[in-house]
Amino acid sequence: MTLVKFNPFEGFDSLVRRMTEWMNELDRSLALNGEGTVTLVPRVDISEDKENFYISAELPGIAKEDIKVSISDDGVLTISGEKKQEQKQEGKNFYRIERRYGTFTRSFSLPENVKRDAISARFENGVLHLTLPKQEPAQPKVTEIQIS
Repeated sequence: MTLVKFNPFEGFDSLVRRMTEWMNELDRSLALNGEGTVTLVPRVDISEDKENFYISAELPGIAKEDIKVSISDDGVLTISGEKKQEQKQEGKNFYRIERRYGTFTRSFSLPENVKRDAISARFENGVLHLTLPKQEPAQPKVTEIQIS
């Protein structure tokens, strides 16, 4: 029989790695605002082709009326809203509540070649699809000065 020295920290590194992965996943799906309440952070896909940029945001369980899309004067597109908690029913005992409720917001700086007045939004199956048409960048105006 071989004696093996006892190591109380054996396997500790794998536990730390799993806890770190779990916390990173939690950080990606939630953010704490300054008041200590939960703010949801919707996941997005951003892509482009020759004519458009596309943003698709996952907003499951949120009504279209509770979503707001806006653009500020400095070119920041913001998706915001609130996921409202369902009304509790009398006589119903909850054993586990894992779904998150609260406000959400995501902001994106738009490139200068986006036609801001032609952006379109479509909401279906819990996904908000934004289409941001591109335009030719404005060419700098050159004024020729006559030499005398």
